[in-house]
Amino acid sequence: MSLLVVGSVAYDSIETPSAKRDDVLGGSATFFSYAASFFTDVRLVAVIGEDFLEADLDRLRQRRVDLTGLVREPGESFRWGGRYHDNMNERTTLFTYLNVFQSFKPVLPPSYRATPLVFLANIDPALQLDVLDQIESPELVACDTMNFWIDGKRDELLELLARIDVLVVNEEEALDLSGAHYVAGAGRAIQELGPRTVIIKRGEYGAVLFSDQDIFFVHGYPVEDLTDPTGAGDTFAGGFMGYLARTRDFSARNMRVATVVGSLMASFVVEGFSLEGLYNVDMQKIHERYRDFVAHTQFDPLKL
Repeated sequence: MSLLVVGSVAYDSIETPSAKRDDVLGGSATFFSYAASFFTDVRLVAVIGEDFLEADLDRLRQRRVDLTGLVREPGESFRWGGRYHDNMNERTTLFTYLNVFQSFKPVLPPSYRATPLVFLANIDPALQLDVLDQIESPELVACDTMNFWIDGKRDELLELLARIDVLVVNEEEALDLSGAHYVAGAGRAIQELGPRTVIIKRGEYGAVLFSDQDIFFVHGYPVEDLTDPTGAGDTFAGGFMGYLARTRDFSARNMRVATVVGSLMASFVVEGFSLEGLYNVDMQKIHERYRDFVAHTQFDPLKL
């Protein structure tokens, strides 16, 4: 089952307490599509500038990501720079240069319009709505957002939430959107806005899945060598949606497994800068890490 993602393809400059890397592959659609490609065919819609290297696009082509919807425009590509604090859970944005991304108006190729699964990565909710209008009867639509849109374009975001099936956000965004003071209340409040499934990401502490009346807590896979957290959330979403596309099962039970898969894919990407943590991943390594995850969480029932 094919999967469509609309978002950003960019270059990042990253500083961590131990290293610094400039002009590495970044962008929400980049991380998402690379992770999802382990499980299904991915179609990418984004914009890049004249400066974007073919060698970097080849990274996606090698994963058989369909780049028909990737448009190259005059000017420079979207660039972002950030510095991580000592605990690697917090970061400071050093610069954001939207460049060609500032005037991005997604137009889906005709061959993309019947794609059954859709992920709307973090862009203006007005653009996300426009993409939805171009899709023909999708089976499942998921999206991401951020505080900037929650606070600045709430009306458009609420309109979008009424039309999607799954929302993937971090804890801070969930609390901001819902007005709740704790995760469980935030998840249920967001479900009432439209999406029947809500995933609240909690970084190294894992994620919480709200699916219909089901609540499922996933701990983060214990990564001993954390290198670069950039793109972990988008990689999580790519693993989650890619697994759903592979299994074609949107039940609450399978959503649980998909959430674990998303967490595992995120654990790989943070072990290197940019996408480097995923370059040597294959299905065998994914299955091995999944077995480790199961072993970490198994326990005998309590006998009283």
